[in-house]
Amino acid sequence: MTHDTAVVHTIRTLLEAQRLGVLSTHCQGHPYASLVAFGFTEDLSHLFFATPRSTRKYGNMAVDDRVAMLIDSRSNGETDFHEARAVTVTGRVSESSGPDAAPFKKLYLARHPYLNDFLAAPTCAFMVVTVRRCVLVERFQNVTDYEVTP
Repeated sequence: MTHDTAVVHTIRTLLEAQRLGVLSTHCQGHPYASLVAFGFTEDLSHLFFATPRSTRKYGNMAVDDRVAMLIDSRSNGETDFHEARAVTVTGRVSESSGPDAAPFKKLYLARHPYLNDFLAAPTCAFMVVTVRRCVLVERFQNVTDYEVTP
């Protein structure tokens, strides 16, 4: 594990540059991946997203709160093999509402103002991941673990 400030800076820069991530959930031994718009806190302790309660991912998270999200810099070009970066963020997720959700929702809407109506819908759940670990991969072979401390 590392607590290197350069690693934290690289992770934060990657998260800032991307608006979408691939959320991984699972239920009954089957993995499931979903593309979601996300936000995060500056200290990397929380990551958040919105989803309708009727989705498979929501049902999976209701059964098992362990999740991972992959955020990457790929462009689907040859340079990816030398320059692409990816971070996998792991943690536990829960639905958040009311005053506890307000600061996270404010950050989320600052990144995604076009999702205001979606987030305000009564069928929408606002999900907050308490981050435990970030795994940064650079050039497909340099792997660095960063453990997030509360």
